[in-house]
Amino acid sequence: MPEEEQAELAAVYRSKGFTQEEAARIAERIFRNPEAALETLIREELGLDPDELGSPWGAASGSFTAFAVGAVIPVVPYLLASGTVAFAGSIILSAIALFAVGSGVSLLTGRSVWFSGARQVAIGAAAAAVTFAVGHLIGVAVG
Repeated sequence: MPEEEQAELAAVYRSKGFTQEEAARIAERIFRNPEAALETLIREELGLDPDELGSPWGAASGSFTAFAVGAVIPVVPYLLASGTVAFAGSIILSAIALFAVGSGVSLLTGRSVWFSGARQVAIGAAAAAVTFAVGHLIGVAVG
């Protein structure tokens, strides 16, 4: 919807002190070149620099690795033990991993390591509880 995007860009320039006519003229001129319009919208509306976004392949690889490692962690105890020992080990190892991830997030958010770690463990526990409840409701049981 180029017309709406052009109007949004004009609104951005109006908020920066341009008159309505000036902002409309600038936006119209930028939208003559679709590539320039997209880059300008990304910079002005989202506050992102397209040159610093990184590679989609890098993001996909990082995401795949994170999910693969996250999926293996609760399984490791079952490779070494069975029954209640493996179950308890899986819970403990998962909680440690979740706390570590939360602690890492604290570096980006500025919150305390304990708060971020505990929050991540709580989110993981809530996800496990929902998964258990859904499995229980549909009659799935692990023997």
